Amino acid sequence: MITFETVNELTLMVTCQGMDAIYAKAGAFIAGENIGGKNYRFDKVLIGPNANNNLGQALLGSLARRVTGENLPLMKVMMNGDSVTYYANYGQHVVVYRLAPGEMISVESENILAFSQECDYSVRFIGVGILSQKGLCTTTLTGRGDSSYVAVLSDGNPIVLSNAVNRQTISVDPDAVICWVGNGPCDPQVTADVSWKTFIGQTSGESYQFEWNGGQSVTVIIQPSERRGGISVSMD
Repeated sequence: MITFETVNELTLMVTCQGMDAIYAKAGAFIAGENIGGKNYRFDKVLIGPNANNNLGQALLGSLARRVTGENLPLMKVMMNGDSVTYYANYGQHVVVYRLAPGEMISVESENILAFSQECDYSVRFIGVGILSQKGLCTTTLTGRGDSSYVAVLSDGNPIVLSNAVNRQTISVDPDAVICWVGNGPCDPQVTADVSWKTFIGQTSGESYQFEWNGGQSVTVIIQPSERRGGISVSMD
């Protein structure tokens, strides 16, 4: 049995009882403890987390990740007994989310720190990446059991927005999005504010957003910083 929790907001603590495994960003391990000799080890993931279940699907997934820039270097942490291990990434904040069976999180690969093996891992085309630093694909993790944990990274303390209760429209800057969670893909619409001012450099800097309307029940996690990138349309 696996549980994920945060320590001081900057570190992921994984507690294992018995035998289990997780997938983590390669090199993210910082410490571990257990009784007796070390009972956990690290294996490089060459193709993908789904290789044991469906080799063909794993190969296609690996190719898609390499082509679209969603290819996250992963390691598999094999735990052969009770242990506690710790993971971090350059002092970034860590957010832990526990997926319900069938619940899906869509996340930028660079923001993934770790996930349990009860999550189904894949890459899905969303077709809106030309408008921001986000690629044409997004990494998706779908809950399959009671221990479907995902740990994501944020540059600074994240903000969580949800319209599950109030059904309000959520609009965010694509370059600040870490992930979104819902029952199914829940992909955003792209709204753009492009006019003649765009072509003479007189823009607000907020020409496009990701938008989820009230009919989509979604939780969106954003970070208080923006990725470098996006489009720049202007005329000198």
